Amino acid sequence: MEILADPATALTLLAALAIAGAAIGFLAGLFGVGGGAISVPVFFEIFRVLGYPPDIAMPLAVGTSLAVIIPISVNSALGHNRRGSLDMDTLRVWAAPILLGVILGAAIARFAPPAVFQIVFVMVATTNATKLLTGGKGWRLGDTVPGVWPMRGAGAVIGLLSAIMGIGGGAISNLYLTLHGVPIHRAISTSAGVGVLIAVPGTIGYVLAGWSRDGLPPDAIGFVSLAAFALTLPTSMLTTRFGVALAHRMSRRSLEIAFGGFLALVAARFLYALVSPLIA
Repeated sequence: MEILADPATALTLLAALAIAGAAIGFLAGLFGVGGGAISVPVFFEIFRVLGYPPDIAMPLAVGTSLAVIIPISVNSALGHNRRGSLDMDTLRVWAAPILLGVILGAAIARFAPPAVFQIVFVMVATTNATKLLTGGKGWRLGDTVPGVWPMRGAGAVIGLLSAIMGIGGGAISNLYLTLHGVPIHRAISTSAGVGVLIAVPGTIGYVLAGWSRDGLPPDAIGFVSLAAFALTLPTSMLTTRFGVALAHRMSRRSLEIAFGGFLALVAARFLYALVSPLIA
């Protein structure tokens, strides 16, 4: 595109992707999230700068984010598993229902307007941030996780919302687990594994959802930009291990405050994107 003919603009976009990749990897290790809360808004802004309309830029940002989450979540989950805090029993129960939820979410993404993605993102992030920043007092649905069928239902909802939002599901699964008495460190570690369960089918779903869509970038396969994926991945893989190490050094309360503050900032960013056209 013509905008990439300007060296300064091209270098700025490349730097933004590299910095975003570093942040995504670090957050994946630290908070058990796939980094979609960073990559979705960054990708969205970059695709908008490149001249793509919101109805292309938003699902393209979400699909590309899910693709980036695959290797990052695997790397993060392995790091947490080596420290003995990954709950494989929960992941086994959630595997099939998360898959079904992701498939439905990707189908919705083909027809949903950009505001749907942003509204879901703001609602989930704000709820979780409020719980974490207030210390979670009164935010408890039970002292242990429920039985198999309620867990499966929760898995389907986590998959559905994560596919729509373009995240690895860490923010949602963390909220659900901690509401049922799971310690924050174990919830974060298990949420890293959830990212793997969501990102693989989610990426495939977004590829198929955008397969015949007109107006996509030339490097895109469906709603996945191969160029953005390739430019983001190296720095993200480099920084994941640093996030894992820091997460296991922080106290429970410090980790809750850090995660809650991060989610509040992300929610504010998407809320601004929703209301700014109304007040302009």
